Amino acid sequence: MAGGGLPGLEGPLWRALLVFRVTALGYAAVLMVNNFRGYAWPPGGWLIIAVMTVWTVVSSLAYARPERRGWPLLTADLAVAAACLLASRWIVHPPGLGVGAPTLPMAWVASPVVAWAISGGRRRGAVAAVLLSIADVIVRNGFSQATVNGPVLMILAGIGVGHIARLAIDAEARLQQATELEAATRERERLARGIHDSVLQVLALVQRRGAELGGEAAELGRLAGDQEKVLRTLVTSAPAVSALPPSPAMAPSPAAPASPAAARSRFSGPRSPGRSSRSRSSGPRASGSRSSRSRSSGSRSSGSRPPAPPEPADLSTLLGSHASDTVTVAAPAAPVHLPAPVAAEVAAAVAAALDNVAQHAGPAARAWILLEDLDDRVAVTIRDDGAGIPDGRLAEAERAGRLGVAQSIRGRIRDLGGTVTVTSSPAAGTEIELTIPR
Repeated sequence: MAGGGLPGLEGPLWRALLVFRVTALGYAAVLMVNNFRGYAWPPGGWLIIAVMTVWTVVSSLAYARPERRGWPLLTADLAVAAACLLASRWIVHPPGLGVGAPTLPMAWVASPVVAWAISGGRRRGAVAAVLLSIADVIVRNGFSQATVNGPVLMILAGIGVGHIARLAIDAEARLQQATELEAATRERERLARGIHDSVLQVLALVQRRGAELGGEAAELGRLAGDQEKVLRTLVTSAPAVSALPPSPAMAPSPAAPASPAAARSRFSGPRSPGRSSRSRSSGPRASGSRSSRSRSSGSRSSGSRPPAPPEPADLSTLLGSHASDTVTVAAPAAPVHLPAPVAAEVAAAVAAALDNVAQHAGPAARAWILLEDLDDRVAVTIRDDGAGIPDGRLAEAERAGRLGVAQSIRGRIRDLGGTVTVTSSPAAGTEIELTIPR
């Protein structure tokens, strides 16, 4: 595959060939200086060195362009090396060649073998090595114990280099495929979070209200429930590898936080005393270190200027919108600044946790939100005094396509580089702690 592979690993291999070719040329020139007085035709040795020098420059420039690494260049490379090798028969004393005297090109003759091996793998490298080995046999008038080492080493080099080159390029192709699959999965998860926070929640509400109203509304609720199941199956199914996008990993952009009104009717469980002592008031913090992890595309400057960092947002203000008779919010006195896309994702995760409290913790459940601004991270804890989560319920819900904790909470925080800890028991309700690094 001349010039058609992935440039990421092929580029260094071709540059390594250039280093080998130049080094081998220097070694051949040193041997020429030491031995040319004993040659049958000394000027011919310098002529061959000149040809090797010119071809080293020409071939190196040509191999540097991937579109030129095709059969014409590979064939010419092999032909020049074979011609320089065969010329040794008339320039160096033939009796000396028969007992192992060095040929004019020496190790330089293996350059096209390496080029063929990189371009096509071990089979192509072996073919080039065999052809040059035949030329070496002609120069030395047959095989002998003193002359067999060169051809054997050249064949082994062609097979070994070709095998390693194919392994490296195949590994890069697998890595690229895995990266694209991960990108497709993350994009699907991002879309699933947005759908869960909007469409699926509405369909679930229509289903419940329809069942309560009865009559035609019950039929409408049943249809909404059927569509909810179909949509959950769609957004949770794994993407096919063959449908992977050709572009690099797409950074998910934040979905809008759920409406504060949807989170008002919940929350329970008193906050354990002393936790608030972890909270430290702090002023605005630089958001440059977090902007690279931002899941929003953000505005980008034109020309060659670097993209402007996203504007900071006060997470305390975003979380404060959830305060109600059943939801208590505790935050530092000073603003807790994060890049706006990061803060929006954290707020959306908190809103999803409050939705779960409203739906599953019980009608009398209360909730507490604690925001803590630590040195290297921000921690948000959501606690309720509801019924708690039975063992294994979260895994069962994820298998059933329920995305509240799996994607709307864990998925969002994971994409920000943070962690989620869920602690629940029937006696103490549920506590979800979100930790987001700065």
